[in-house]
Amino acid sequence: MVARAPRKRMYRTMQGRMVDIEKLRAANESVQAVGNMNVNARGDVIGPSGTVLTSKEKVMAKYYEQPKGAVSDTPRSKSMPAPAPVKPTVQKMTPVEAKPAPKKVVAPQPKKVETSPAKPVEAFKPKTESTGKKGIDAALDGLE
Repeated sequence: MVARAPRKRMYRTMQGRMVDIEKLRAANESVQAVGNMNVNARGDVIGPSGTVLTSKEKVMAKYYEQPKGAVSDTPRSKSMPAPAPVKPTVQKMTPVEAKPAPKKVVAPQPKKVETSPAKPVEAFKPKTESTGKKGIDAALDGLE
């Protein structure tokens, strides 16, 4: 079996250019990264003048020295007091003055209007002449 040569990662941009990402990373390894962490593109901590203060290897070794959340092997001795519990602070509220209940306002009653006694039903009947007109002829009689 013949071993293949490692293939370079070439990418085609939107404009049709071919870009080698690995070559681009290697060329810009010492350039300060964008952000507020003060590191270069490789991961080294750099100073204000761009000099390397701590290498990436030392930063990673320090990070993995003691895993987070590790339990200590030695139990806590009785001579060491436990941390004092923190009491939550309670803010006292100032008393609010009680307001008197609002006075009840009585709404004025509407005045009663006296009505005249009911008219007989005959007063509302249409008056027809004795000519014998009925219906629509009687209704149109006086509209000329």
